[in-house]
Amino acid sequence: MSTVVVLVEHTDGQVAKPTLELLTLARRIGDPVAVVLGAGAEAAAPQLGEYGATKIISVVDPALDEFLIAPKAAALAEVAGPLQPAAILITSTLDGKEIAARAAFKLGSGLITDVVDLELADGEVITTQSVFAGNWSVRAKVTHGAPVITVKANATAPEAAPAQPAVESAAVSIDDAAKRARIVKTEEKQASGRPELTEAAIVVAGGRGTGGNFSPVEELADALGAAVGASRAAVDSGWYPHAYQVGQTGKTVSPQLYVAAGISGAIQHRAGMQTSKSILVVNKDPEAPIFALADLGIVGDLHTVLPAVTAEVNSRK
Repeated sequence: MSTVVVLVEHTDGQVAKPTLELLTLARRIGDPVAVVLGAGAEAAAPQLGEYGATKIISVVDPALDEFLIAPKAAALAEVAGPLQPAAILITSTLDGKEIAARAAFKLGSGLITDVVDLELADGEVITTQSVFAGNWSVRAKVTHGAPVITVKANATAPEAAPAQPAVESAAVSIDDAAKRARIVKTEEKQASGRPELTEAAIVVAGGRGTGGNFSPVEELADALGAAVGASRAAVDSGWYPHAYQVGQTGKTVSPQLYVAAGISGAIQHRAGMQTSKSILVVNKDPEAPIFALADLGIVGDLHTVLPAVTAEVNSRK
């Protein structure tokens, strides 16, 4: 079978869930080869093997930690190129998209982003994207080079397929052109106890209807083990940090359940969450556009509805 390169998203060897999803998708079209940039390949090996990685390539270079995205893209392109893979899969994060774009340019390959599904048909990798606020599904393929594909988190459920991958070290040559944006300081994000927004299986998001009071949103999220999101209106009003914005100019999410509380449903917001598997809407305005996406809609004040739902969830635990 053909090789499929999967860029591993990890923290000191702890593999992020979207990478396990990539390995699951990769097995549909070939043998997954996991590329680990930075230290941690040995620690990550058992988990990567559990989900089907047939080989692990470890790249350790000081530039990967000292500089921003460019060295990572250069390293990925240098490692992936000689493998002549059927595809290169990367998680659809802000960093992932930039790595993908730079690597595709270096490899002379086509790029497809924000994919929600892929398959092999007549020897070609065919991707599916959800576009225009979920109104259209687009099937596309790359016509030149090995396709570089970024996949949305939660696009598929990770499925184990145990393998025994060997860990190989690869040396790369990163030129000075990739070393122009140096990281001068990092600060660990304060732990909230909630899952990462783009990886969460459940997201509870609040909008203008919160009036700036996100307590009901946060309490329901904690009861459900969910992440908290916010609309652009809430973020622009200074009610919640920009890092939690869901939408075209924020983060794209695709959870199993998305709860939209006090969000009208502007197309900018819908573009960031319309691929959610199930959508629950709580809004006082029965004419709010967001109801067009809802699997279940509740017309009511979120400050009344959400506490009642939270209390019911907690009572059933």
